[in-house]
Amino acid sequence: MKYFLPLIIFFSILINPINTFAEELILAGGCFWCLEHDLESFKGINFVESGYSGGDLQNPTYENHNGHQEVVLVNYDSKLVNLPEILRLYFRNIDPLDGMGQFCDRGDSYRPVIFFKDSNEESYAKSALISASKELGVPLEKISVELKSKGQFWVAEEYHQNFAERNELKYKFYRFSCGRDQKLDKLWKDNARSAKRWSE
Repeated sequence: MKYFLPLIIFFSILINPINTFAEELILAGGCFWCLEHDLESFKGINFVESGYSGGDLQNPTYENHNGHQEVVLVNYDSKLVNLPEILRLYFRNIDPLDGMGQFCDRGDSYRPVIFFKDSNEESYAKSALISASKELGVPLEKISVELKSKGQFWVAEEYHQNFAERNELKYKFYRFSCGRDQKLDKLWKDNARSAKRWSE
C-alpha cells in the first residue's frame, strides 16, 4: 500500500507530463483576443484561454459580463518559464498607464489587472509594477495596473478562443485600427512585446 501513491504520481507524470509542472495565472489587459495571441507563443506557455474574471456575476457571457474584466488564463510550465518573465511579457503588451481601458477599448471590462493566487504571486506582481515604472520613467502611482486576489475564471464562448488564428484578417484589421502596436512601440520602444530584462 505504501508504494501505491508514488506509483500513481509516476504514472500521472508519464501519461500527462504537460500538467506536471503546470501553473496558472489570470491577467486582464484589454481585448482578450489580443492578450491571448500575444502570450500563447512564448516558450514554456502551454496554452492561453480567453474568459472573464474579477466580478460577482455567475456564468458571465460576452453580452453580459458586468463587473468582470476580459481576461486570459495562462497555463505555463514552471520548469521552462517563470512568473517574472511572463509578467514582463504582459506589461510590454499593455499600456500600464491607462486604468480606464486599453487602447481603443474603454471601460471597466478592459482595465488591466493581475490576479494573484497567493502572497508569492502578489510579491512578484508588485516587483513588476516597480520595474515597469522605472523602465517607463514614471512615478509608481502612475502605473494603473490593479493587483487583485484571484477569483473564479469563467471561460469565454468558443468563438472567442484562438480568435487571431481563426479570423486572421478580421483580427489584424481590429488590432491595427485599435492602434495597439503603434502605442506599444511608442511606450516601450525596443522592449515592446518582449520579455527582455527590465531596463531600469
